[in-house]
Amino acid sequence: MKVVIAAGGTGGHIYPGIAIANYIRDKDPNSHILFIGTSKGLEKELVPKEGYDIQLIRVKGFERKLSLDTLKTIRELFLGLGDAKKIIKDFKPDVVVGTGGYVCGPVLFSAWLAKVPTLIHEQNAFPGVTNRILSRLVDKVASSFPEAIKYFKHKDRVVVSGNPIRSEFKEKNREHARKKLSIPMNKKLIVVTGGSQGAQSINKSMIHVIKELKDRPDIHIVHVTGKKQHEKVLDGLKTENIDPSTLKNIEIVPYTFDMATLYKASDLIIARAGAMTISEITAVGRSCILIPYPYATDNHQEFNARVIADKEGGVLILDKDLNGQLLIDTIKDLMKDTKKLREMENITSKLGILNGDDIIYNEIKTLALK
Repeated sequence: MKVVIAAGGTGGHIYPGIAIANYIRDKDPNSHILFIGTSKGLEKELVPKEGYDIQLIRVKGFERKLSLDTLKTIRELFLGLGDAKKIIKDFKPDVVVGTGGYVCGPVLFSAWLAKVPTLIHEQNAFPGVTNRILSRLVDKVASSFPEAIKYFKHKDRVVVSGNPIRSEFKEKNREHARKKLSIPMNKKLIVVTGGSQGAQSINKSMIHVIKELKDRPDIHIVHVTGKKQHEKVLDGLKTENIDPSTLKNIEIVPYTFDMATLYKASDLIIARAGAMTISEITAVGRSCILIPYPYATDNHQEFNARVIADKEGGVLILDKDLNGQLLIDTIKDLMKDTKKLREMENITSKLGILNGDDIIYNEIKTLALK
């Protein structure tokens, strides 16, 4: 089976593409997979590291407002369309898959013109504009959230697949994770993360949370600040006359390579609401406080957060409302009610889709046989 995967821009689009490719390779070692991206996104670095070939095309995203750059963008779009047509003609794929980013436009359109079966994967609860347009042309739409179906015109083409997640998130044993981290079961563990870059508003509020909860023997906090903001958080604590090195029940780290173990060990997760974060939280089935990134395209993180919050599996705090005292009060309310935490866990667990990679693979395999 020969598969083209178009993925570009941010990790949120690229990692699902890589996860799909890895699953195809595991299931069908004789498969041939080619990525198509642009020179402007992370894909040119991330994809080769995973052992896949990638070809780059000329394309850029449209600005929300019309300007002189719009003409340049249109020109690049046509150039990219020519690039994509040539790649598809030469590679002769059985299926073309798009996992997001503006690179998907010319690639999926070229595949449609060439009558090659197509599938797009939408990670968010509110689909991006490129996928909303492409959904009218493609053979299949794999949607991570059932809440997204209403935004697609051809609902009969949509299958709810979830996001393809790493295998380490598919096992939920809290006790095993606690042993690995050497954190006793009689403590409530709060895991805080703003992603690899960190979230300034969350980090700022956490300085007040740490000041308030640092002497609570029943609570343990692991705060993943993000590499770029780690020193700023430590300096903020020192401004509050707190020496970070003396904190017994609070760990402040710039980054972790094992978020899965932290999530599984936790009683409460405080995080942004990117698609993969939501999928990982629901996979391990943990209660959460979600603070959507306010500048995400089409405000899609708030839509993602509401998937959990509207069902009472988590608490939604908008970034504009976030402050130290609100976060302290919300944490305290949840920490004193273990029954409520476990009810929230049951809700998030039911929302989790653990076999997203298998669902997507089977759809791709079916299309390849058309």
